[in-house]
Amino acid sequence: MSEDKVISTNEYREQRLANMQKLEELGFKPYGEAFERTRLSEVRESFEVDKEVTAAGRLMTIRRMGKASFATFDDGTDTFQIFIKKDLLTEEQFMGFKALDLGDFIGVKGSLFKTRTDEATIKVHSWTLLSKAVQQPPEKFHGLQDIEERYRKRYLDLMMNKESRDRFYKRSAIITETRAFLAERGFMEVETPIMQAQAGGAAAKPFVTHHNALGMDMVLRIAPELYLKRLIVGGFDKVFELGKNFRNEGIDRTHNPEFTVLEIYEAYGDRKSMKAIIEGLLPRVCEKVLGQMTVEFGETKEILDFTPPYREVPYYDLVKDLMGADWFDLSIEDAKVKAEAKGLEIEPEMDHLLITHEVYDKLIEKTLRQPTFVTRIPRQFVPLAKACADDPDLVDVFEFVVGGKELCPGYTEQNDPKAQRAALSDQAGDDAEKVDEDFILALEHGMPPTGGLGLGIDRFVMMLTGTEVIRDVILFPQMRS
Repeated sequence: MSEDKVISTNEYREQRLANMQKLEELGFKPYGEAFERTRLSEVRESFEVDKEVTAAGRLMTIRRMGKASFATFDDGTDTFQIFIKKDLLTEEQFMGFKALDLGDFIGVKGSLFKTRTDEATIKVHSWTLLSKAVQQPPEKFHGLQDIEERYRKRYLDLMMNKESRDRFYKRSAIITETRAFLAERGFMEVETPIMQAQAGGAAAKPFVTHHNALGMDMVLRIAPELYLKRLIVGGFDKVFELGKNFRNEGIDRTHNPEFTVLEIYEAYGDRKSMKAIIEGLLPRVCEKVLGQMTVEFGETKEILDFTPPYREVPYYDLVKDLMGADWFDLSIEDAKVKAEAKGLEIEPEMDHLLITHEVYDKLIEKTLRQPTFVTRIPRQFVPLAKACADDPDLVDVFEFVVGGKELCPGYTEQNDPKAQRAALSDQAGDDAEKVDEDFILALEHGMPPTGGLGLGIDRFVMMLTGTEVIRDVILFPQMRS
């Protein structure tokens, strides 16, 4: 920050402190008491000329004109205009209003009217100071430095940026509707441990901590999956958890180390029952929160349509469509040459399967713009799922892709303990301790056929609010000091 800027900021603060002293001399407490009020959104909804109202909020604009002033204040639900006139107030109140600054919180009592420009306004009969702001509020956010400040000081972003505030209202509403949808279908919300003795349910690097009382290292969970399946073994037939996962990995436009996930498990279900949940949940949330089935996504304002049913296509068919019908008959060398001709960088140690997945990951997934279920995935990528009945090399899962990004996987879950052990051992490689023996033991007690899915809530909110940066939908994202 430049020296000029520091001096300017200090001058603003000194001026505000001087105004606070004036207010105290006039009998106003700088930090007042609780104030019973009607929310401004409700004042607007029930507007009647001459109706008496009591409201409160933060001053956002002030236009002083001698013996009268117009101002706007905001209480988080709406922004409303107020009108101050000398002959409607006591001398102390009129002089006190002159000492108010932008950012101050006030409570008002008055009557409603409309100005000549037809703007709903409160004619103030009395006001009280609720909280004095001694820091100058920001003006506008522009440029990279200010964008960073929005994330570091989210309170300033929410204070000044209505679009950001609306996005987080939508996030809350999306989560509320998701919970309601599942509750109506008989699902029970549960909580499983965030601190775990062993990371499981996904392949990711965990955060490690130490439990002093138990004298042991523990990890923050990377997924709740294995605990939720234990509940299915125990006899709960429909469960879900909506909570935090933690992965000690990279930060970018679509990844944050701490993120929110919804995981759902349904006994006697499968991939198809999970597909039905997605095709029921998305339209419900779109209708209740957005009021429409389409979303303008990203800077290009691409139209995404969430009207079901959604396209379903096998993974191998997508690869063949791009790379040719003979792709899976090619040698590793020929596949490598063909992939490199498409602009991919292929590492020498990659086998045919990994080359294929590089093709899907880098070239195909980003082209799937409208809601799409990609099915029949190679089993090596999804060790916790059950194999397809007609092909043991594929698993009965879907990856639900929208806007070129995976939003949600859904599985027919593996309930054969022998097959599960083999898959987890294959994933663990030489590190046998990574196999969760207690989970295998639970499966040996019997788990019914089960469907499961995991929906990334942050990405879900991104999709439905047309946002391309994950930090815009997380109130306090992780950032470098």
